[in-house]
Amino acid sequence: MDRSAFLLAARGEPGPHTPVWFMRQAGRSLPEYRAIREGTTMLESCMRPDLVVEITLQPVRRYGVDAAIFYSDIVTPLKAVGVDLEIKPGVGPVIASPVRALEDLDGIRPVDPADVWFVTESVQQLKAELGGTPLIGFAGAPFTVASYLVEGGPSKDYARTKSLMHSDPKLWHALADRLADVAIAYLSVQIEAGASAIQLFDSWAGALSPRDYAQFVQPHSAKVFAALEQYGVPRLHFGVNTGELLGLMSEAGADVVGVDWRVPLDEAVRRITAAGGHPKPVQGNLDPALLSAGWDAIDPQLDRILAEGKAAPGHIFNLGHGVPPTTDPEVLHHIVKAVQEKSARS
Repeated sequence: MDRSAFLLAARGEPGPHTPVWFMRQAGRSLPEYRAIREGTTMLESCMRPDLVVEITLQPVRRYGVDAAIFYSDIVTPLKAVGVDLEIKPGVGPVIASPVRALEDLDGIRPVDPADVWFVTESVQQLKAELGGTPLIGFAGAPFTVASYLVEGGPSKDYARTKSLMHSDPKLWHALADRLADVAIAYLSVQIEAGASAIQLFDSWAGALSPRDYAQFVQPHSAKVFAALEQYGVPRLHFGVNTGELLGLMSEAGADVVGVDWRVPLDEAVRRITAAGGHPKPVQGNLDPALLSAGWDAIDPQLDRILAEGKAAPGHIFNLGHGVPPTTDPEVLHHIVKAVQEKSARS
């Protein structure tokens, strides 16, 4: 396991080829996923070990990716501790009572391993099933999870969240600190059960200015990464539209920095290095829109991304965001094989 292409790249060590996996590789683009999820809500599927294991394994079997990503959702630990929420199809997480005052935090209690027993059981089963393929655990970063709790659901501009940061910083930092503890506990359970790496998704951090990120977000993400350092597993960090934040996100403590499609990987390495003084492995960053553009459009982009990734001490090939639900699975299978073969020859 320690010599897998994914873990080698995450540690900045040479490997047999550039590893590849996809965010949302398990999901709506797979017919077998749609079949097994029929009649089951998203949150229910995340809390049933039989479904979690099977759904996590589906893309590993189909694509031959170099890592599996634990099937869950960033609001699963909140649901597990009693927060009143649901994931509405076509909408996303919807919170019954959005956070408006300090007393609203009383409903977000600490996560106990017993609350997420299904995570422990699922990861242990997956560890046995996956053999030499690493399993990536994940959680939502404090800002992104907080944005759902404050907005009451998905948002286009996060105006209420950003307003709260500035109008009531005491409440904001109390909320973000509590969510950092949730992420730490949830990720610790995954690691202790057998996850080989973790990824912290700060999906919506790109809505922030560097100044606001540094003041209101970075300290809480840094708390998560610092608490997990003791485990010695690679820690990945990813956000969308975070080109102006790459240096700050790296400084938060990640071992691998995820890059969306807007910034070339070699430029991302330059920004990360300028902030922290030394380069780090990177992950990314094919534009998901190209998955429907045909192989003649995709193939040269693979060559470009692999070339740009050589600027980093390690490169994990991925998309710049998640797999769109309309993606043809055969395209992803073709990309996996092409990336592995091209990088093994170079």
